[in-house]
Amino acid sequence: MKKLSMEDIRKLSTEELIKQSQQLKDEIAETKRHIHLNEAQNPRAIRVKRRQLARMLTVLSEQLTKERA
Repeated sequence: MKKLSMEDIRKLSTEELIKQSQQLKDEIAETKRHIHLNEAQNPRAIRVKRRQLARMLTVLSEQLTKERA
């Protein structure tokens, strides 16, 4: 998954955010597995993915709050 800017993330619908955040969680788990097996080429990539996930979850929370209000 390519790195999305906050503008791009805010343009996504709630369903797309849920789908992409789950995909990112799977990628993080896969990257962790590769790190533990010493197969990872860039162990710091997990940091970027975690931050991207945090951004998505923040925007998702904002959108859900707006929908409920």
